[in-house]
Amino acid sequence: MTDKPFLYVVVCAAGVAADVSKLITAAQERDWEVGVIATPTAMNGFFDAAGVETQTGRPIRSAWRRPGDPRPFPAPDAVVVAPATFNTVNKWAAGIADTLAVGTLCEAAGLGVPIAVLPCVADALAAHPAYRDAVARLRGMGVRFADPYAGEGERDGERREFGWERGLDLLRDG
Repeated sequence: MTDKPFLYVVVCAAGVAADVSKLITAAQERDWEVGVIATPTAMNGFFDAAGVETQTGRPIRSAWRRPGDPRPFPAPDAVVVAPATFNTVNKWAAGIADTLAVGTLCEAAGLGVPIAVLPCVADALAAHPAYRDAVARLRGMGVRFADPYAGEGERDGERREFGWERGLDLLRDG
């Protein structure tokens, strides 16, 4: 048992998820205890699950627990969703809690837990009216969004670095 605040990191299936350990490291350096919840698709090789479990000292959650099973994580003091995909943002805003990750986000928002989101959504999908409406709805619920690529120029056609710490900054500054 620890007196540190507890952060849920919700990981979705996007290529940048391979570097989620950077977010965990940054959170731990800021004195957070971390538990990871991943979408079922993200668990299919999008990040090093064993490495993340070693880093956090906790199992990754991706499925509902059975009635009577103990809660593996304490209640969250805050949540960072990174990377947040088109699918997860849209389902969350619509209240479609068909995975543990989305159900957890719906519940945390309903409880008023601070939530920061770092989207990883292609420009074409971000332009979709459903996505724009979902972001507006979640912002209206108090969810904080940041552009993980803000302030960084592209270098010779390479993709810019995903700003993992921006999610933690949103929690601090929000």
